[in-house]
Parts: sequence; C-alpha cells; structure tokens
Amino acid sequence: MSELTFEQMLEESFKTIHTGEVVEGTVIDVKPDEIILNIGYKSDGVLTRNEYTNEPNVDLTTVAKPGDTMEVKVLKVNDGEGQVLLTYKRLAADRGNKRIEEAYNNREVLKAKVTQVLDGGLSVVIEEVRIFIPASLVSDTYEKDLTKYAGQEIEFVISEYNPKRRRYIGDRKQLLLAKKAEMQKKLLETIKEGDTVTGTVKNVTDFGAFIDLGGCDGLLHISEMSWGRVENPKKVFKVGDVVKVLIKEISGEKIALSLKFEDENPWKDAADKYAIGNVVTGKVARMTDFGAFVELEPGIDALLHVSQISREHIDKPSDILKTGEEVTAKVVDFNEADKKISLSIKAMTAPEPEEKDDEDADVVSVDIDAVISGENSEEDTEA
Repeated sequence: MSELTFEQMLEESFKTIHTGEVVEGTVIDVKPDEIILNIGYKSDGVLTRNEYTNEPNVDLTTVAKPGDTMEVKVLKVNDGEGQVLLTYKRLAADRGNKRIEEAYNNREVLKAKVTQVLDGGLSVVIEEVRIFIPASLVSDTYEKDLTKYAGQEIEFVISEYNPKRRRYIGDRKQLLLAKKAEMQKKLLETIKEGDTVTGTVKNVTDFGAFIDLGGCDGLLHISEMSWGRVENPKKVFKVGDVVKVLIKEISGEKIALSLKFEDENPWKDAADKYAIGNVVTGKVARMTDFGAFVELEPGIDALLHVSQISREHIDKPSDILKTGEEVTAKVVDFNEADKKISLSIKAMTAPEPEEKDDEDADVVSVDIDAVISGENSEEDTEA
C-alpha cells in the first residue's frame, strides 16, 4: 500500500465546499472594501463590500475585525485566482426572506430605519431585504414631502409578499389608523358635551379650524371662534397652536367645538349697559343699504337704521358714515331674547321747528318726535 505524500495529506485535511453552501469562517484580515476569512478550505474566502451589504460606501473595518467569526455563503469556489468568493448579504437575504414571510403570515409589526426617501415612498431594510413603503401607505394623511422620515425608525406591517418578483410592500398607514381608532374610542368614552378640553390646531380653513383632541378631530367653526366677529380664521390660528376649547356638541364621531365660554358672554350684563335711553359709543363694523351695524363691544352689534342716522333724508348709510368710524348714539330698542339692539343718532338731536307754508296755513302740522319729547313749538301749540 502506497503512502500518501505530504501534499496529498494536506489536501485531504481541508474540507470540500460547494457553491451555495453556508460555511462559518474566521476573519483574518479586514480592509475598507473586503474581508478575508479562513473557512477551513485550502483557499481563503473573500467577502467584498458589495457582497456584504446593499448599503453604499460602508467601511468594512467598522463592522468586522480579525478573530471575529461569521456565517457566509459560498458564491464561487474559484474566482480564477484560487480564492473563494463569499457573500454575506445573500445569506442574510435568504434568512430575511423567511423572516419577512413569517411576519407577513402572522401580521407582525416590524420596525426598521428608513434608508432611502424615494419619489414614490420610503425604503427600509430588514436583514438585507429591501421593503418599499408607497407614499400612500406612509401616513393616514396626505404628505407631499417625505424627507422628514429619512433616518427615522418606523413601524409597519407587510401588506404584500412576493419573493419570486422580489416585491415586498410595507404598510404604515393601517397601524396609524388602528391606533387612531383606539384613541378615538377611548376619547369618546371619556368626554361629554360641556367639557373643556385642550387640543392642537391640525388644519386651518376659511370656515374654521380642525383641532386634534388626541384621537379625534373636532371642528371649531368660524362662528364659534369668538363672541366677536372673526373675518379670517387663518389670521387667528396657525397649525400647531395649543388651544383650550369647549365641547359644544357630539354627534357620532363628529365633535363641534367652541371658544364661546359662558363666563365671557358679553350679553350677560348687556341689559344694564344697553338699556333703552342709554347713550353708547361704538365703531361702524359693516354697512348695508338699510343701515349700519355698530360694534359696541366684541360680540355685541347694534343696528343703526338709515332712517335714524340723521334728521335729514339720506339714501344709504355710506353717504354719511364709513367703516371703522366711531359713532355715538342712543339706544332706542333692546331685545335680549333675540339679541338685537337698535340705535338712533337722530334721537340725540333736537328737532328743528317746522315752518308753515302760506298755502297750508289751515293745516295742522305736528312733529311726532317733538310731541313725544314735549318740545312742540309755540306755533304748533297755537295751531
């Protein structure tokens, strides 16, 4: 029986490896772009940066050091230079595929850092498996700019798993909606009409502001923003403002809010301040053809009818008054039930005596306002 040569014995001492086989190796050298491993074969294994990870420009000296052990997959037994080409990312991807499949089947919530912000959504990586989250599934509201998610760790579920096409779709939106529904249910169970709550302005429109109450959005309509007049909600509120609001009405999942707190109601002592006969001062807030509305204080407007502006005939209020002008007038009517006040400037001025016309000498002429005030002219009395 022939004896084996030293070279033959050395050859037999090394294990046999095959393409696709998973082996364990020991790091013997690390460079920024490759790792050299002893895999128990006659040749060392080479793991390049491209086969370590899909992430660009990774310095491999920061992820491995001599003496470390790691599992790798044989990509090619001989690269033409007698070295074994290895891959780590493909082994990780195989394991990642299995991990993603389990998560998909179990509806498991995954967490990963956003590695890329794309035009159509976000990209995350789970164990070297790239998962795409479309922009429509990133949030429960439309977001035009997704750059704020760059580098953030987010939670999502796998909504589509297709390993043959390497198509893995993540969904963050359904988690947000589920959480919001839970918070909404809890909120609606704890609040009631008449409560005062704190919320954050979420959106401002021409007709009002939507307030996030922590699970539900409530509408603060423009008519409920103040006891006074609000012309433009965007001049009063901005997104992010924290406000204390009153729950005015709850109808199913709809919540109507108000800033008209009763202790600030200007009408609560209006009967005394604006009693008939009182002389008051206010600013012309707006005008119509039939009269001018005078703001006596925020939340209380009074009508100055065109017939009560002057003793002389005028066609419309704008002939004499202008918006913002301060006027002084007498209260001639007060209706607390309907929250209506009528003013008169004419009532503050004494009527001028009427002159008789020779042709109408026998006609009795009476000034009604003068009769009421007891200030009839001697000429009228004698008549």
